[in-house]
Amino acid sequence: MQDIVRDLYIKNEKKIVLLVMDGVGGLPREQGGKTELETAKTPNLDALAAAGECGLHLPIGFGITPGSAPGHLALFGYQPTDYPIGRGVVAALGIGFPIQSGDVAVRVNFATRDAEGRITDRRAGRIPTEKCAELCELLSAVSIPGVQLFIKPVKDYRAVVIFRGEGLSDHVEDTDPQATGVKPRDPKATSSKGEKTAGIAGQFIRQALELLKDRKPANAILMRGFAELPHIPSMQERFGLDPVALAVYPDYKGVSRLVGMDVVEDLQDLDAQAAALRENWDRFNFFFVHHKYTDSKGEDGDFEAKVAEIEKVDRFVPRILEVKPDVLLVTGDHSTPAVMRAHSAHPVPFLLHAGNLRADAVKEFGERNCAQGLWGVIPGAMLIRLLLSAAEKLAKFGA
Repeated sequence: MQDIVRDLYIKNEKKIVLLVMDGVGGLPREQGGKTELETAKTPNLDALAAAGECGLHLPIGFGITPGSAPGHLALFGYQPTDYPIGRGVVAALGIGFPIQSGDVAVRVNFATRDAEGRITDRRAGRIPTEKCAELCELLSAVSIPGVQLFIKPVKDYRAVVIFRGEGLSDHVEDTDPQATGVKPRDPKATSSKGEKTAGIAGQFIRQALELLKDRKPANAILMRGFAELPHIPSMQERFGLDPVALAVYPDYKGVSRLVGMDVVEDLQDLDAQAAALRENWDRFNFFFVHHKYTDSKGEDGDFEAKVAEIEKVDRFVPRILEVKPDVLLVTGDHSTPAVMRAHSAHPVPFLLHAGNLRADAVKEFGERNCAQGLWGVIPGAMLIRLLLSAAEKLAKFGA
């Protein structure tokens, strides 16, 4: 079905901005209360919602909780179930690691365990990236016969390990139990293809724990997203777009690279992202601007801090409007309610702003308001069509 979009593509000079507040969807703290987005003071987003078209989107499908990579893949116009990607590859590409066909990359969380080996903190107190880099250097001493091993820092408590050798496979389960008070799982093959890699991962974990045993708070590791490099057609091939990613966190640079985006490096905050948007405005026609911390605060269970991050993005919106985008979409890749401290399957609000839309009755940007919007609930991968259409980049179909 997406081939029809490429066939109808019209090249013009119109510019599209996709602003993503990671994990923006939420839940009330009490029955009948407001979500984080509904609580936040967002005059700029409300004005855009009132002038545009609104709705909710499902990144994967009804009842399915999205991971970050699949959630973004949907926003870029790809049905995530057609292009399964593991977090390890996203992490490796996010830091610019030259991953090769046949490599297996795995996302690593530095974590804290107690004397009995139970996990007490899955993120090791969110150690800074500098500490993560120090620990990765320590783990570079791990040696496994017949395997070349690379362990690299990503950001904060996150790292990535890449296994390179013959006969490797990503058919291995995560060791992260996704809970505290329990021991990590052993790496387990999901098919006969993964048995060698599961054994290698087990050796890596045993040596890593020995090296980390006297470290606090990061005295353990959790492994997630065993992944090989997939082939995904680029956004240029699929939609005719020339896209660029303006993201701070490496993982979102990684998923952007998977779909052929250029990536602006060394961005540290919204100010730098605003400057990069201006500096690159003449070079591209699709701009992906990402803000991570709405998701981080939701995972921390900090309702008020998530509200503050949403308000921070609202104050940033006028800086996007300064460059006069022809089309602006504001949304999230998934919901991360602070009351759940995790991603959830709840539909994600979106607003679409352009000069050729039918404004609906929505006056404020929030979950329940957007549910009353023109678009209702749509698949996340269909948002790209709305963007292309609003930018007048799709020709008429048929006579």
